[in-house]
Amino acid sequence: MLEKVVIANRGEIALRILRACRDMDIKTVAVHSEADRDLMHVGMADESVCIGPASSRDSYLNIPAIISAAEVTDATAIHPGYGFLSENAEFAEVVESSGFIFIGPKSETIRMMGDKIAAKAAMEKASVPCVPGTIEPISDNMDRAKEIARDIGYPVMVKAAGGGGGRGMRVVHTESELSEAISVTRNEAGAAFNDDRLFMEKFLQNPRHVEFQVLADEHSNAIHLCERDCSMQRRNQKVIEEAPAFGITTEQRETIGSQITEACRQIGYRGAGTFEFLYANGEFYFIEMNTRVQVEHPVTEMITGIDIVKQQLLIAAGEKLAFTQDDIKIRGHAIECRINAEDPYNFLPCPGLVTHFHCPGGPGIRVDTHLYNGYTVPPYYDSMIGKLLSLGHSREGALTRMRGALHEIVIDGITTNIPLLQDIMVDETFCNAKHNIHYLESKLSS
Repeated sequence: MLEKVVIANRGEIALRILRACRDMDIKTVAVHSEADRDLMHVGMADESVCIGPASSRDSYLNIPAIISAAEVTDATAIHPGYGFLSENAEFAEVVESSGFIFIGPKSETIRMMGDKIAAKAAMEKASVPCVPGTIEPISDNMDRAKEIARDIGYPVMVKAAGGGGGRGMRVVHTESELSEAISVTRNEAGAAFNDDRLFMEKFLQNPRHVEFQVLADEHSNAIHLCERDCSMQRRNQKVIEEAPAFGITTEQRETIGSQITEACRQIGYRGAGTFEFLYANGEFYFIEMNTRVQVEHPVTEMITGIDIVKQQLLIAAGEKLAFTQDDIKIRGHAIECRINAEDPYNFLPCPGLVTHFHCPGGPGIRVDTHLYNGYTVPPYYDSMIGKLLSLGHSREGALTRMRGALHEIVIDGITTNIPLLQDIMVDETFCNAKHNIHYLESKLSS
């Protein structure tokens, strides 16, 4: 078993990792920026090390500082959480070469799946259904690019090979728009990702976002923990997630599940991961794989009873998965709302002092947050401050409990997106499961 883990992250995910380590009797080291000295997990960890000033670049993205913290505390492993360096292949490589265990996939796997072109080629080889489009980079030959777009059929999506998080992509509706879209996206990709390679896919106009959680060990065992629907989005960022996904049949789940677990074995995947799909007209289309724990992993934990973070730790320690696919059963329906310190309708960040925090409770309610009375939300990082979850015997039961929890939760002193979440929970289209990935943007702009 791992002896001591460096938690290379902040906020609610850092606290989540610490609690999993504590349950497994693993010692913890909290690394933090100067702005995060008062985070809850920093005070709870066995040891803590300040790794730099508030700027992410100088702290949570500072690879030498994190490695030095692991060295001076005699740590065994490093858990990257999500965001920051969690999908950085160079970081994983440095961790491994420095003699520590990286709690996640091998660096070469992260590198391959972070390259959207290489990832798509690997999925096609494993017979995972993909969005129609190219598996080779688009050249500078515009005549060839136009020919490819005509073959795919408009509208098309021009995407950066190294993109992610909704960045590095443009929808093109007509041939007259293609040249400029390619030029602008290529420049953006080069600046943002240091990789200006682009590829092209069919743009699915009204799809849902459905993703599958997987676990795989280094002994070629791989399972999936069913699927989540993450279609309630704004600006390509998820707002609400739920599991299982509504309208997915057992046959579809088993088919996609067997394809992605086989893909895990083919690419030598290790750890927790998520296969993300667009779902339209009863068909799944692979878009990317996240090689880390997801923000929304708790909804899967609630319907399966499996602690995904603990499984990450066990897998990193070289353990075999303790269960098979037949052991995975769905129990009820779970919904997660992301709580952000931001204006609920224009989404401007609203950091500041939390003067009063009341956590909701009751059967089937879970809250993952690092908030406490007197905590100051800093202006330097992502605005998410917590996740509120509900579990019911049915989707309607989960919705009812979530409505109650959203009315019970109190976060005074700062502005949050709770009013928006309350609106969504009584929205007819959402309640009737008729929404897609564009629905929220359309609703807010009307």
